[in-house]
Amino acid sequence: MPRIKLTLEYDGTDYVGWQVQPNGTAVQEVVERGLAKLLGERVPVASAGRTDAGVHALGQVACFDTERTLPLKAYVQGLNTHLPVDVAVVRAEEVEPEFDPRRWSRGKRYRYLVSNRRTRSPLRRRTHWEVFAPLDGAAMHAAGQLLLGRHDFSAFQASDCEAKHPVRELRRVSVEPRETDEWVLTVEGTAFLKHMVRNIAGTLVEVGRDRRPVGWVAEVLEARDRRKAGITAPAHGLTLVEVFYGRGLTGEPEDEE
Repeated sequence: MPRIKLTLEYDGTDYVGWQVQPNGTAVQEVVERGLAKLLGERVPVASAGRTDAGVHALGQVACFDTERTLPLKAYVQGLNTHLPVDVAVVRAEEVEPEFDPRRWSRGKRYRYLVSNRRTRSPLRRRTHWEVFAPLDGAAMHAAGQLLLGRHDFSAFQASDCEAKHPVRELRRVSVEPRETDEWVLTVEGTAFLKHMVRNIAGTLVEVGRDRRPVGWVAEVLEARDRRKAGITAPAHGLTLVEVFYGRGLTGEPEDEE
């Protein structure tokens, strides 16, 4: 029985997140519905991880098993005709039967966008956190470097996070300009806690607004207390960019964005 791996792009604005929930439409739901139309059978779809309501994806990974044998292009061109305009398959591959999109993940890269115009931007309202006060991007970047490595990230996890432990490893935290009034926060790590990237973004913006010094971020990390960190940045600024893979299980628990 073929196991098919899909790479998906979606605008999460109108969804309750990836995972099927009783309170609204989920991305998983529309993908499974589209596959049912394409294959003539309902198949469950597993993903690399949950994305929260309003969070977007450029490289979400999902997989499923099917009795049918179709050319891979059918899962791109064909399936896309059965998906809404804000969800699309960008790549399809056949993988080994043991492939697990969540447990085989070696890490993920997230992007968080901050608009720093003095006035609101109609074209950025669904993809950026609009911060109107001036931001010091260099200070934000310097503060982000204090989070690199393997640490207890209790100060950056949601209060209802169900992860077994809060230790995670970050390989990259960068804040870079794009255009003259936009900042791009990139966070890459082995695994993430619920709201971890959004809480990092909210904390770094405190530094960027000169409300806190760069070294404060290290104090927050050491305190292991969510109340010490910045606010949770809005979901719509966050995008899952890429999931990295290597053969075999990682054993790294995760309760994601």
